[in-house]
Amino acid sequence: YAEPPTNACVLVTPEQVSAVHGIKVRPDELVVPTSPKLCGFGSAGSAKRVVIAVITPEMFASEQHPLQGIHEEQATAMGDDAHYMTTPGFGTGLSVLKGGFAFKVRVYGFSIKQIEQKEKTLAQEILAEL
Repeated sequence: YAEPPTNACVLVTPEQVSAVHGIKVRPDELVVPTSPKLCGFGSAGSAKRVVIAVITPEMFASEQHPLQGIHEEQATAMGDDAHYMTTPGFGTGLSVLKGGFAFKVRVYGFSIKQIEQKEKTLAQEILAEL
């Protein structure tokens, strides 16, 4: 990308998400119709889904000092910096910073270990295009 993307739906394709999930997902859709910064992928009748978000570098930095009850863990060998955030009731998400661009990947419907691996795989695919 010449400029950092502002539309989360361009970061991965439904085919990439399907390959990582092991099930066919519907085409991407904006989670909030008026904001391109949050994109979701899912499959009818399944709790397995992915949400990709474009976040600011400032938001990424603020996540490194989580509120009480939220667990932050560094992720290695991704971008300039990366960490997993686990929020009770919301699951685990992987946030990645590369240069002046930051994004978050959230996978749902799998065990925590599988979620982290799937989030890492999708993040690496996004980073390969930056």
